[in-house]
Amino acid sequence: MKNTVLLISLMATIGLFGQSEEEIKVQKTIDSFFESFHAQDSVGMKNVVTPEIILQTIGQDKEGKTILRTANFENLVKSIVSIPDSISFQEKLKGYSIHQDGIMAHAWTPYEFWLNGELSHCGVNSFQLLKENGTWKIIYLIDTRKRKGCTNTSQNE
Repeated sequence: MKNTVLLISLMATIGLFGQSEEEIKVQKTIDSFFESFHAQDSVGMKNVVTPEIILQTIGQDKEGKTILRTANFENLVKSIVSIPDSISFQEKLKGYSIHQDGIMAHAWTPYEFWLNGELSHCGVNSFQLLKENGTWKIIYLIDTRKRKGCTNTSQNE
């Protein structure tokens, strides 16, 4: 019986924590970015990216035509930091799929974006990271944004 409980516990641990040590570090880098994002902490956001970070968004215009937008990271930081306290916002990551090879990693993170308690849009983030001097840094972030087809209807889920 004791061995059965130990085996079940081990299987659950492997299932929950099946990531490699480096994949965990990549996830922590992304988590740190979003912790700083939500805290409107410009220094924290800048600490986990390279100065040359590229930001892009894929979406559709009103006619359904695909649009690719490139944004300036400094402008993103300024816009996040300037959000008034009266506005609540949260980007909820719905999971991680991380692949890593040496000093390069990729993370795929489906998300929902909530604004004042209402689902604003959803999509997926695609992060590219590099390991520089032993630290993972985000070098590229592209996301999709859609208003239709988001499945959750409650922020508490």
